[in-house]
Amino acid sequence: MGHLGFSYIGFIFLLMLTVPNLIWTKHQPKGYDNQNENKILLVFEKAGQVCVTCTALIFSDFNIHGFSAWSFWLIAAILLMVLYEFWWVRYFKSERTLKDFYSSFFGVPVAGAVLPVAAFFFLGLYGKVIWLIVSVVILGIGHIGIHWQHLKGTQA
Repeated sequence: MGHLGFSYIGFIFLLMLTVPNLIWTKHQPKGYDNQNENKILLVFEKAGQVCVTCTALIFSDFNIHGFSAWSFWLIAAILLMVLYEFWWVRYFKSERTLKDFYSSFFGVPVAGAVLPVAAFFFLGLYGKVIWLIVSVVILGIGHIGIHWQHLKGTQA
């Protein structure tokens, strides 16, 4: 179920997610247009963003609480978030085209969408908090779905 309390790990993950996205608003890819995004996927994405943000912050289960077999999920989540940061570095150093933005990274397709979603999913497994896992699935349907549609549009 989860123990209510502030999660510093959730806060750090959200910072790692938010800071590059704020920088991105000033460095969007050439030709980027989000006007024709699927409205259903957009609802999933926005609802998932709100739920993931709240859930990641209010359950102390995501904080480090000793080493166990479950720690694997936290390590995996951290590694995915680090990869996500490196993906952003690569994007910001690139020509910042649509192809760069929807690129794969270390074999992960549409890495800018998949890596953080997978990281938060693993964080939910680590904390054993079903609310984060469900929130991430909702977010993933919308966020990855939108990015996938954009990627397909760049290949047309």
